[in-house]
Amino acid sequence: MALELNDSILIDAPRDQVYAALNDPEILKQAIPGCEELTQISDTELEAKVVLKIGPVKARFNGKVTLDKSDAPGGFSLRGEGSGGVAGFAKGGARVTLEEQDGQTQLSYTATADVGGKIAQLGSRLIMGTARKLSESFFTKFAAVVTGSEPQA
Repeated sequence: MALELNDSILIDAPRDQVYAALNDPEILKQAIPGCEELTQISDTELEAKVVLKIGPVKARFNGKVTLDKSDAPGGFSLRGEGSGGVAGFAKGGARVTLEEQDGQTQLSYTATADVGGKIAQLGSRLIMGTARKLSESFFTKFAAVVTGSEPQA
């Protein structure tokens, strides 16, 4: 089952600060819903352990993310895949753009994902709703950590 999400958020911080935060595993770990571990393997690779609940299915996903930073600091692309055991799998990518606007940063993204296994059987409306909620949660928390309106762990 293929999904696509598009959204944007205005963050009250300069673009360089937002870009640096998007590359900081500690900040990302705080912002990713259900993130238990986030390990930087190299400058362009991360490994994560995330627990997610989608409808009645709760699963621990182990995944890898690879970044393409060739457009820095105006944006970057990422590709990732994760396995949740019997719950299924997810793989996909995202394109993130960062546009400076009077000392603030407009962060826009387009994300695509393909899910399979037990999760895919839950239906597209439930999965899309959960994906939107997780995405909104991530960017709201990320903006709060970047702007210092939430204390960092």
